[in-house]
Amino acid sequence: MARVRLSVAERREELLRAAIEQIEARGVAAVRIADVAAALGVSNALVLYHFSTKEKLVAEAFAYAAEGDLARLRKLTGRRTTALRRLRSAVRWYAPTGQAKGWRLWIEGWAVSLREPALREVARDLDKEWKAALTEVLAEGVAAGEFSCPDPAGTALRLTALLDGLAVQLTSYAGAVSRARAQEWVDQALARELGLEAETLGAQKR
Repeated sequence: MARVRLSVAERREELLRAAIEQIEARGVAAVRIADVAAALGVSNALVLYHFSTKEKLVAEAFAYAAEGDLARLRKLTGRRTTALRRLRSAVRWYAPTGQAKGWRLWIEGWAVSLREPALREVARDLDKEWKAALTEVLAEGVAAGEFSCPDPAGTALRLTALLDGLAVQLTSYAGAVSRARAQEWVDQALARELGLEAETLGAQKR
């Protein structure tokens, strides 16, 4: 059966999605151009035509994944509801106990970024965007009198650090902590940072 002819942009997006899947399954070090090509039933030459090297393919795949995560974040924080509900929805989605996918991918990315400047830049930019978005919602909640938070930027840093750390525990060390316990810790940390009772936070709907 003949493959549907795709535009250049569509083909690149298809290759990037396939690369992300292969990285999650095999890891950055083990994944090959041939693995991505085989997953789509195309030639190695086609993949190299669009990205020229494995390093460029991997870097662009991470950038593509980062933009997808940021698009979801913007949607959650841009909703027409209270700052507290927007913040809780964003934190719960980002948490390794929520619906966010790809933690294995990002743990791989963090490790490789120690040696790859291009990946380090992607990971750093994603981290900055997350902290900035949370800081903005925190500041809006304070201004609206919804909760108390004397240092929104510091709170954003502490929350994301907790979420990242829990993601490593849940993804890399099976049985280290249950998902229910991790979610409980996230909710407690968020309530504590906002000067709220846990019951108040729990009453908020997504």
